[in-house]
Amino acid sequence: MKLKSNKTNIIANDIDAYLKTHQNKSLLRFITCGSVDDGKSTLIGRLLYDSKMIFEDQLAQLKIDSKKSGTQGKKIDFALLVDGLEAERQQGITIDVAYRFFSTEKRKFIVADTPGHEQYTRNMVTGASDSQLAVILIDAQKGVLTQTRRHSYLCHLLGINHIVLAVNKMDLVSYDQTIFDSIISNYKTFADTIGIKNFESIPISGLNGDNIATRSTNTKWYKGPTLLNHLEDLNIKPEKSESTSFFMPVQWVNRPNQDFRGFSGRIASGIVKPDQKIKIFPSNKTSHIDRIVTLKGDLDHAILNQSVTLTLKDEIDCSRGQIIASEDSLIQSADQFETLLIWMDESSLIPSRSYYLKIGTETVLAFISKIKYKINVNTMEKIAAKKLDLNEIGIVNLTTDRPIPFVPFKENKTLGGFILINRMTNATVAGGMINFSLNRASNIQWQKMDVTRENRAKLKNQKPVVVWMTGLSGSGKSTIANALEKKLLQMNHHTFILDGDNIRLGLNKDLGFTDADRVENIRRVGQVAKLMTDAGLIVIVAFISPFQSDRDLVRQMIGKKEFIEVFIDTPLSVAEDRDVKGLYAKARSGKLKNFTGIDSPYEAPEDPEIRIDTTTLPADEAADKIISMIFDN
Repeated sequence: MKLKSNKTNIIANDIDAYLKTHQNKSLLRFITCGSVDDGKSTLIGRLLYDSKMIFEDQLAQLKIDSKKSGTQGKKIDFALLVDGLEAERQQGITIDVAYRFFSTEKRKFIVADTPGHEQYTRNMVTGASDSQLAVILIDAQKGVLTQTRRHSYLCHLLGINHIVLAVNKMDLVSYDQTIFDSIISNYKTFADTIGIKNFESIPISGLNGDNIATRSTNTKWYKGPTLLNHLEDLNIKPEKSESTSFFMPVQWVNRPNQDFRGFSGRIASGIVKPDQKIKIFPSNKTSHIDRIVTLKGDLDHAILNQSVTLTLKDEIDCSRGQIIASEDSLIQSADQFETLLIWMDESSLIPSRSYYLKIGTETVLAFISKIKYKINVNTMEKIAAKKLDLNEIGIVNLTTDRPIPFVPFKENKTLGGFILINRMTNATVAGGMINFSLNRASNIQWQKMDVTRENRAKLKNQKPVVVWMTGLSGSGKSTIANALEKKLLQMNHHTFILDGDNIRLGLNKDLGFTDADRVENIRRVGQVAKLMTDAGLIVIVAFISPFQSDRDLVRQMIGKKEFIEVFIDTPLSVAEDRDVKGLYAKARSGKLKNFTGIDSPYEAPEDPEIRIDTTTLPADEAADKIISMIFDN
């Protein structure tokens, strides 16, 4: 297999010589981004072509594919080098993130080609997360677009300090300098508002190669570098190592035999040496480094980004997700944070719904307690919001189920950046950055009392439990709850009913019936129910509670052994016939919005402890069935 140019045939003839020549070159990771059809894939294809990184058989196939697609007439369609998915080639768009390697005499490069469509912004964030430079492309015919602003803002948020503004398709505007200057002026105004202080602006044509690798005669008015020259000559400061405190998230505990116990991971900051004093977060236990173990043997030190196994001089409990750090580390522990969140799911973010949060090597449960505001990427205006939709960016308060070690994102990406994962589908729904912990996270702690829930339950001679009834409006929840409480009272048990209507007249008077308010409604009721079980009570909850994820959150809050989910399974047609309040009729006529079963969904329990069919089972018998479960449980 031959390369396009004889200049680099050393790769084919002597691979060892090639590797030796290039092993000491610096590596630059960069991303191309911007709006749809700005020419990102074409640009990368041109860079590969001009840097002589295309083999002859690849070039031959590219010519055949270009002729077949016909997108560029008789010219080579360089975008086909990057758009590898069949769907991408069919649609002429980038969907996935494509990584490509190329090299010049001065430097090695890894470039990420990311999608321009709003639908795939999540993929752009993935590509930008480990990039040192961003090439923002703008179509000279279209100028600065919303997606241009969004991608620029995201790059800035993700800590990319080097920006190149490549005004592409200059050939389609006759290489007009006034158009180029106008675009640069417009972009600079926006860049100033988001904090981008400096950027390099270059007029290019990815298709024709103008100012890519060689200076174009069509833009004699442009005096700056070519794109490739700028990429080669850019001074990239090395990541800090010795000047910063050491810490390493533990990936796994390495225990091949009884004589060895080490903690494996990748160093996220600083430098580590044997005998160095360390602290474990969040436990705050201390020890000293004994050995730094690698496959090739022990090291006398290890630095940033090295993967190693550390052994300690003391037997200390340490597991995956914890942090081994130098004693002077600035790592903090908290369970409440202000964060910047990039929402990446087609379903809206609703506060109080629980997600998995992954940060470093740790995974915990988390929920958004408050959306402070969302950000208009065009104007940088802060807008009040109750939810975040796909690709929206907001400042939110986030709570985890237990304290986690962290460092603000601006100080360290590894322990400051996180993702949120849908608990049901395992899909990544958001990326976020921790700004700071909320003061109350460290100032407020649970106060232990001498009288325990066990003491209270023993006094009442009963086991605390939550009977959670869910079903459509009119299904019979309140009727069965009332019958159940009367029977339990006759048995000398201490109870309390939390009824949906009653709670909304008091505690939850401020909530409406949007999805977000419904989620908060159930969260509050779950907290009240938990407090009542702490008091030793049998708590009967009668709420529609339409979302499975919210019921699961309460189950986890209460505990599996003290939570009984009862599905009052009544068909919609039967519930409508029982409509004593006339609510279904109002919903059918459009007078009542967000009504469960009509224009708001009801998610039936997947695996309830009890299912009650009210079309065949009277309320008294249903109550008896539940009582049997309570005392058999």
